[in-house]
Parts: sequence; C-alpha cells; structure tokens
Amino acid sequence: MDYRTLGRTGLTVSTVCVGTSSLGSHPAPRGTDTAVDTILRAFAGPLNFIDTSNEYGETNSERRIGAAIAAAGGVPDGVVVATKVDPIRGVADYSGARVRQSVEESLDRLGLDHLPLVYLHDPEKITFEEGTAAGGPLEALLDLRSQGVIGHLGVAGGPIDLELKYLALDVFDVVISHNRYTLVDQSAGPLIRDAAERGVAFVNAAPFGGGMLVKGPDAEPNYCYRPASPAIIGRVRRMAALCAEYSVPLAAAALQFSTRDPRVTSTIVGMSEPDRVAEAVDLAGWDIPAEFWDRILPLTAAGTGELG
Repeated sequence: MDYRTLGRTGLTVSTVCVGTSSLGSHPAPRGTDTAVDTILRAFAGPLNFIDTSNEYGETNSERRIGAAIAAAGGVPDGVVVATKVDPIRGVADYSGARVRQSVEESLDRLGLDHLPLVYLHDPEKITFEEGTAAGGPLEALLDLRSQGVIGHLGVAGGPIDLELKYLALDVFDVVISHNRYTLVDQSAGPLIRDAAERGVAFVNAAPFGGGMLVKGPDAEPNYCYRPASPAIIGRVRRMAALCAEYSVPLAAAALQFSTRDPRVTSTIVGMSEPDRVAEAVDLAGWDIPAEFWDRILPLTAAGTGELG
C-alpha cells in the first residue's frame, strides 16, 4: 500500500480509504458485529484512512466505528477518521446551528473529543449563497475549527462547478468528488487541476460507479445509481473484454485508474465486511502491465461528463 500526504494538512493517508456508507445498513446485532470487525481489520493495516458521515446508515455508521474505536482502546496511531456534517435526513435545515449539532453528534457517536477532518457534505442541497451566508454552515465549520474541535475542513459533493466555487474560498484543505473520475467519466478533471494548484487534497469516491465497474455492464446496467446510456454500456463492455485478455479484474483496473494518478491523494472504496479490506488491498496491488494502460486509456478518454 502506498501513502500520500493529504494536501496541506500534513496528515499521511493510504491511497485507498475505507468507505463506510453501507457500514450501518445491516441490522443489529450481526450487522454491528460485522461492522466493528471490518473497522478493526482496517485498523490492523495497511489502510489508515476511514471515511464516514453523520447520516450514513441512518447514523449507525458512526456508532459502529465508535464501537470499534472503543474496542481498540482508541484510534490507533496514524489512523485518520474523517466525517461529514449533514442535515437531519428528510429535514431541509442546513443552518450553522444544525452543523454544530451534527458535529456534536459525531463526536458522541465516535467517542472522540476532536475530529481531525470534517467535510461540508453535499452542499448542493442548498445554494452557494446559503452555504456561505452569515450564520450558515461554512461559518459554523470555520468557528469550530478555530476552537480546535475540528482539525481540517473539506467539502464533499457532486456538481463540479459548485465544488470549484467552494475551493475558490481558500478555506478547505480536502475535496471529495464521487463518480466523476472513473474509467467511465472524468468530468472531475477541472476540480482535480484546481485542487492541485491550491495544494488541496483531492479524494476520489465511487471509483466503481455504483458497481458497474466491478460486475460489468450486463450484470449491473446502472452507473451512478441511474440507468447507463448505451454508449457507456458499450464502452465498459470493451473495457471488460480488454481486462479479460490481460487477466485483470475490471475492479482492479477501475481502482488503479484512480490510485495511479498522483493528483489523487486517496480513493474511497466501500467496505462493509472484514474480507472487503483485504480484497481492496489486493485490487490496489494487482500487477497490471503498462501495455494494458496504453490500450484502455483511449477508451476512458471518451468520458462522457454527463453527470455534471
């Protein structure tokens, strides 16, 4: 496993990050035990970057990570646990007061008194003007950072143009984009370039596009949670055929497309079972010949950008 510096934070993180969006989705008690075991497996190495959110798994993701932290006697040295602020699910309140409450909830669930990295999550839920207004979410995050409750700030969202506007404020240290830098779609390119110029770490989420780039388009015809276009399905079929020719799992090509780019600090891979940790490490280390990349990159370069 390779490690990179997380932008100007000074933190060092693995190039594969443990994603926990589904960690809290399985019913207790078995789901809780499996989730805790998954995080403990990650704590054992080599992955040292954990990504969660206030709302994941209807709040259970943070709770289960907190149980793992307690079982381990605290966050192991060198491990970075990052979370995100969210409105209450189904409620439109994304005020500064809600952000402060979200952080308090995360601290309690994780069993921590300090959060090393907190993202403004899905800012597209409100307008940019609302996000940056007096008394709004950004002001609250900046205040919590000045108090030392939060170490570093990030922004994590979908629309690239909106994320570029937030980066232009020069207050964020990390930016997450999802589904927009994959074998299928590279519309995050302008954001990656802007982040690199600013010294902001770029973290790439959903390198598998929701499963198509693991199972193939015939088994999983959706990309980014919606039906894929015939053009996307055709391109991924050609990619899968090329992978078969070189005995390379499509998932390994999809993950390494992200991790091999030095501008991508870390790539978030969802993991909800202990075995997924080792599987992700294996995919990241799969031996892929240079000739393979020479042949597949022209297919990826047709990235549609249809997600925006």
